[in-house]
Parts: sequence; structure tokens; C-alpha cells
Amino acid sequence: MASKKVTITLPEDLLDEIRADSADRGLSAYVADALRAKRDRDRLQELVVWLEEEHGPVSSDERAAAYAELDGLDAEYDRRRAARSKSSGAAA
Repeated sequence: MASKKVTITLPEDLLDEIRADSADRGLSAYVADALRAKRDRDRLQELVVWLEEEHGPVSSDERAAAYAELDGLDAEYDRRRAARSKSSGAAA
């Protein structure tokens, strides 16, 4: 796949955090993955708008259930990341 070099400006604290998180695969790959994910979320949001136009809005109960599921996924991510950090720290 062809690539093109671009210049972007990021907050310094965010860049430091991303560099630490992306050390294994590189900053460019991390940023490309993040931009793909953002593009996918934007497309999904557009689909939601189309579906709501066709079928009506999402109910507050449906929205609450979706947020609860996302909270559960975030908690699982945090748990796994903490476990990985703990095991990496123990090995060092």
C-alpha cells in the first residue's frame, strides 16, 4: 500500500503517551490505526442517523443498555491492561 508523509500537530502529553503505547509497532502505524478507527466510527454514526430516519430514534432504555455494555468492555480492557502491566513489572 502506498504511503504519504504528512505533518500533524498534537498536544505534547498525548504524543508522549502514544509513543509509549506504540513503541512495538511505531507511531505511524498507531496513528494510521487510530484514524481508521475514527473513520469507521464516523461511518457508523452516519449509518445510525440513516437507520433512525427509517426506523425511529433509539429509546433511552436501548441507549442505556448500549452504554452499560461499553462500560463493561472498558472495565475489561482496564483489567487486562493492569494485569499485563503487573506481570511485566514482576518480570523486570
